[in-house]
Amino acid sequence: MKRSLIPQARLVIGASVVLAVALTGCSTKGSASAGDQATPAAKTAPSSVKVALVPGGAHPYFQPWSAAGAKAKADFGLGDVTFNETAEWDQNKQNGLLTSLAAQGYNAFGIFGVSPTDINATFSDLKSKGFAVGSLGSCPTGDADKADFCLSTDVEQAAYKAAKAAIDAMGGHGTLVHLTGNNVDSNTQRRIAGVKKAVDETNGKVKLLTTVTDTDKDLQTAQKAVSDLLTSHGSKIDGIVSTAYNPAVAAAAGVKAAGLPIKVIAIDDDPKILAGIKNGSVAATVTQNPVGQAYVGAWALGQLQSKACTVRTPGVVIDSGSFVVTRANVAGYDTEREAKTQQLLSDFKTDVLSCS
Repeated sequence: MKRSLIPQARLVIGASVVLAVALTGCSTKGSASAGDQATPAAKTAPSSVKVALVPGGAHPYFQPWSAAGAKAKADFGLGDVTFNETAEWDQNKQNGLLTSLAAQGYNAFGIFGVSPTDINATFSDLKSKGFAVGSLGSCPTGDADKADFCLSTDVEQAAYKAAKAAIDAMGGHGTLVHLTGNNVDSNTQRRIAGVKKAVDETNGKVKLLTTVTDTDKDLQTAQKAVSDLLTSHGSKIDGIVSTAYNPAVAAAAGVKAAGLPIKVIAIDDDPKILAGIKNGSVAATVTQNPVGQAYVGAWALGQLQSKACTVRTPGVVIDSGSFVVTRANVAGYDTEREAKTQQLLSDFKTDVLSCS
């Protein structure tokens, strides 16, 4: 969602805050000499694995994780899958929550870290206790991911798709505005780069008037940002591309209420956005795949924690997919996303994991 692909050991598929003492220890990534190698851990049943899906805090994007996790539990025979979004966007609180979940018997973790610069320490601590760890919906900043894998949106590519859709809706020329999230978030910078790439490809036919960051804290923040933007520059704007959830909803409503002929391109599939596409007030949206992240992520964590599989390339990054939705395909767009989820599951089995 907010953060994603990083230039680390990357697999192309188909197309410092430390936890509490209870989770401290040494990294398991180091190699040992042949004489010192430990006996491989015995396989256990999937029912021995209890998966915790833990985003950084409450946000509409993560709501599908709950149902997807429950489906993964039923489909794959996992011992349990819980969804807990009570970290309140505080890395210390998220670490404390993970400690608590481990004490309750959860032994595999799919995590959207609060702090992209500090989350690797959390991953390392969990790994040192023998827990399987997946970075879901975001990857750490930098060139290393201490989780077993990262399954997340390629946010730069998703932003590029959104900007291209906006430019097409504008007729290939005019003035564009970009609304996005937290300026210090590495994913925001990737989204900015994706939009800039699309604008640059127009060779001056499209001008990026401004990029408004820090608009995704909540809907009220986004609504104020959109109101201020339309008041100051509404008559100059031909298109708005939003690469964060709350400003997408706010832009769709604000432009419609103002009666301005601005083409709005959104992100994700909030019901208001989908309704806007159907009635023509929103030109398009780019949806992500939170269901696939939770469903496939839970399966992979179950395989790793039960010792049925290992990761071929630890820290590998996998794009969970992004999809352009317009009036032409809004009725059936989820079919494409479901197909991507099944393809991800197949790719994990054949390319990401090594299973005995």
